Amino acid sequence: MRRSTFLATIVGIALPLLTAVSAHAQATRTWVSGVGDDANPCSRTAPCKTFAGAISKTAVNGEINCLDPGGFGAVTITKGITLDCHEVFASILVSGTNGIIINAAGATVTIRNININGVGTGLNGISILAASRVFVEDVMIMQFTGKGISDTRAVSGGVLSVRNATIRNNTGAAIGLLGVATTSTSVENSLFAGNGFGVTLATGNNVMITRSVLTDNATAGVQVAAGGQLGLESNAITFNPTGVQNSGTLQLSNNEISFNATAITGTTGSYGNNRIFSNGTIGTAPTLTVPGQQ
Repeated sequence: MRRSTFLATIVGIALPLLTAVSAHAQATRTWVSGVGDDANPCSRTAPCKTFAGAISKTAVNGEINCLDPGGFGAVTITKGITLDCHEVFASILVSGTNGIIINAAGATVTIRNININGVGTGLNGISILAASRVFVEDVMIMQFTGKGISDTRAVSGGVLSVRNATIRNNTGAAIGLLGVATTSTSVENSLFAGNGFGVTLATGNNVMITRSVLTDNATAGVQVAAGGQLGLESNAITFNPTGVQNSGTLQLSNNEISFNATAITGTTGSYGNNRIFSNGTIGTAPTLTVPGQQ
């Protein structure tokens, strides 16, 4: 009886401690610092060193923030989470690999206020393999041998939202939407410069780009494959060999397409309010459509 009582007492003491450790290991908010240590609990007073170290200690749909400037390393995301380094000079510098891999089926992932630099040998800045919704806001992605953002999701219904992004000097597309499933992408207030393509999309992708600049890309500002659908509203598409390269469905409104070698290839629809001038050749003139026409 005494032995049983003793064991019960020990268990009674240990269980709350284990619960506390578990709760601590899965905090809803964790922190990284340039002088942190991944052996830490990733708290504000004892931050981790890398995103990879912090993510295992962050609860599903939690948030990782940055205390001070630093390079916080490549990370694979397998659950809903937010990486946000607002007002801190935070970066991911990678060589020969991807900056961020998102493989989080059914989850929402937000990447905000981070510079992602492939230093000339990185693969893709952000590689999206699986997720329900991905939000990329106020980021700079540069110097990857692949794409700035690569979306290859195989499950229909995915959403990608890109806002206030600068994606430049990547060998592939700034944004490559190459999944075999139906996905919806919106791009707003962004700059895509010096890439292989600005934005390229494959069959099944439905995309809207507004108030963005696509310039000095090696092949085309935008490229739409057969079966892809793209709307361009109030963009500047300039200084590309081809401004708009279309084999799918593309509608133009309030865009300026200028100083390209060829303005447009393929059939496009226009509301008649675009400014197309000073290109080497216009290529294929847009077909006028009636606003609201189906």
